[in-house]
Amino acid sequence: MMDMRSKNQYLLTLIQTHGYHEISKKKKARILDQYCANTGQARKYVIRKIRNGKYLQEGTPIKRKRKEYYDGEVRTALARCWEIFDYPCGQRLAPLLKTEVMKLRALGELSCSDEVARKLRKIRT
Repeated sequence: MMDMRSKNQYLLTLIQTHGYHEISKKKKARILDQYCANTGQARKYVIRKIRNGKYLQEGTPIKRKRKEYYDGEVRTALARCWEIFDYPCGQRLAPLLKTEVMKLRALGELSCSDEVARKLRKIRT
């Protein structure tokens, strides 16, 4: 039985030696059949792997990072609100934020900018 690194190396050699991306569908099908028969991997999995280029990566795949929407100020204000409301779970905190952020600012319990307050009110579970 081959380990994942060996399978990836095998797939990489097959693709590079045959010029996988430039050949006809019939030749691609033969290469896929050969690879699946030798490794025991599902055909659709291998196709996705080739499409995403995961066979080229060593070790763990690289994860994409999300765009950061909530900066440090929003997180600080959120932590303060969470503390004020006695540490509720996210499902209970989200509706409170929508209605109570402006009241907390008016009472002086929460000091933050208008943009931070707007972002706090948009938080949902």
